[in-house]
Amino acid sequence: MLHVAVVGSGPSGCYTAQSLVQRDPDVLVDVLDRLPCPYGLVRYGVAPDHEKIKSLQNNLRTVLEDERVRFLGGVQVGPRGVPVARLRELYHAVVYCVGAATDRRLGIPGEDLRGSWSATEFVSWYSAHPDAVADGFVLGARTAVVIGVGNVAVDVTRMLARGAAELSPTDMPQSALASLASSQVSRIHMVGRRGPSVARFTTKELRELGTLPDTQVTVNPVELEMDPDYVDPSALPAAQRRNIEVLRGWATAPAPSGRHRIRLRFFLRPVELLADGDRVCGVRLERTRPDGRGGLVGTGRYEEIEAQLVLRSVGYRGVALDGLPFAPARGTVPHVAGRVVREGVATPGEYVAGWIKRGPTGVIGTNRPCAKETVTSLLEDAPALLRRAVPADPLAALRAEGVRPVEWSGWQAIERAEAELGASLGRGVVKLPDWESLLTAAQGEARD
Repeated sequence: MLHVAVVGSGPSGCYTAQSLVQRDPDVLVDVLDRLPCPYGLVRYGVAPDHEKIKSLQNNLRTVLEDERVRFLGGVQVGPRGVPVARLRELYHAVVYCVGAATDRRLGIPGEDLRGSWSATEFVSWYSAHPDAVADGFVLGARTAVVIGVGNVAVDVTRMLARGAAELSPTDMPQSALASLASSQVSRIHMVGRRGPSVARFTTKELRELGTLPDTQVTVNPVELEMDPDYVDPSALPAAQRRNIEVLRGWATAPAPSGRHRIRLRFFLRPVELLADGDRVCGVRLERTRPDGRGGLVGTGRYEEIEAQLVLRSVGYRGVALDGLPFAPARGTVPHVAGRVVREGVATPGEYVAGWIKRGPTGVIGTNRPCAKETVTSLLEDAPALLRRAVPADPLAALRAEGVRPVEWSGWQAIERAEAELGASLGRGVVKLPDWESLLTAAQGEARD
């Protein structure tokens, strides 16, 4: 039997495991994850009010419940965990599907002021990621600036404008629900440095802003018309044309009233976060314009927006894993068709899939063909990989070295605990928000 470790249980990891067991009847797959819970960004990155997307967990569950797939949560790979070299000794092949674990920074003065956060941190908080920072995002804030015009920026903007009645049915942790329900944030500016024709949000996400109760969405037609492709969108792909249709409607229609006001801004780049003591109190922005060659230039004209909360959403970035090569400029592991490249040479037995392979691009479904390419390379290498002896049961070897993974039964115990917590609060399922409660719930299965 071919023993394969897949590091990461998000979509790329699950699709890799699925492709392996579908294409080779003689393969056993252990899916390892640092967290005690599976599903990666589907659990911890999809907004809680997007139930349809979150339901993809059901598809990933089917993969992890396959009799030839084993989920091993709570297993750290790398420093303070199982070394990459040791994992390579225990399995014929290892596929790293570790995503892009950090966010890009703006690199401007004031970025580290209190009240300035990455959207990743904000999403982790309301999604109950156990590494999330303490509460306090919206405390004392009346106006928020979201820097970025992608789907994550739209998500965090929408969550800031949601009311308690809309958030309570979600699986959001109780503390985040209470904070957002009592939030005084009423004005939200979503700011992009480029024009509307190259914004990264999808039309479905964009339109959703206009359906929020008690919310007014506005856009400045002058800023829209600075973009030549907005004025004449005929050459744009269909998705971008649909976005422009939505924006054009908001620019020409009378703005409805609402307690929350969302304003979309374009051709503005942040140059400084302004301070009141050690806390952010505003954003200084420079007006940009197209340079006629596909780029931007600054105009030397500036404006300031008052804000007590700033969320940057300018992209994710991969993190080097000790023991693997890394290309810092791209934030990825160098590879050829998924085979990890060391010192210019592809190394059969080590593979990558997902964002750590191709960068943080695409949607969830993009991970399927990405995983299939990597699995094709792995199975081509399988005859040679099988010649190397590995333990009959890698888990037994890991246990002997002190590793205590959360297995599938432990994850099921966490699910039961979250359902019980929700019932006690008069809600549906409510996520456990910290390591202690997750591990206590998982260990409860072992004591039954």
